[in-house]
Amino acid sequence: MLGKSEAKATIKGSGMYNNIKGIAYFYSTSMGVMVAIEVNGLPMGIDKCNNKIYAVHIHEGGSCTGNEKDMFANTMGHYNPEVCMHPYHAGDMPSLFENNGHAFMMFLTDRFKVNEIIGKTIVIHSKPDDFNTQPSGDSGGKIACGVIESM
Repeated sequence: MLGKSEAKATIKGSGMYNNIKGIAYFYSTSMGVMVAIEVNGLPMGIDKCNNKIYAVHIHEGGSCTGNEKDMFANTMGHYNPEVCMHPYHAGDMPSLFENNGHAFMMFLTDRFKVNEIIGKTIVIHSKPDDFNTQPSGDSGGKIACGVIESM
């Protein structure tokens, strides 16, 4: 049973994705960290056979700021303290499956502890992660971001 979350990130889209809003919660459990993510305002697919899939990663940078070319450039690369190959970065997560502009995901990971990701960022990308291409899964541009904060 999950207790009170220890950390959360308020996720917001930027630029042409300013309708994206969401929240990620991080819970410590005896088996690892339970991550719950709920997002609204995602760009929708054209039909049931083409719903959009979005990569989600924890990045090592601590700010959802950037420049004209990359609105979230200061999120830096994937959180990867063990210097693993992709998709074995600590910050690599399952993808979000869009459902009429909404998505919800919950999963368990032992790749990090909650206190290790405080101050880092969670990023939603424009494409699904292919879990193969180095260094980041060919997951497209960064369309939404949130800073992970202690509760």
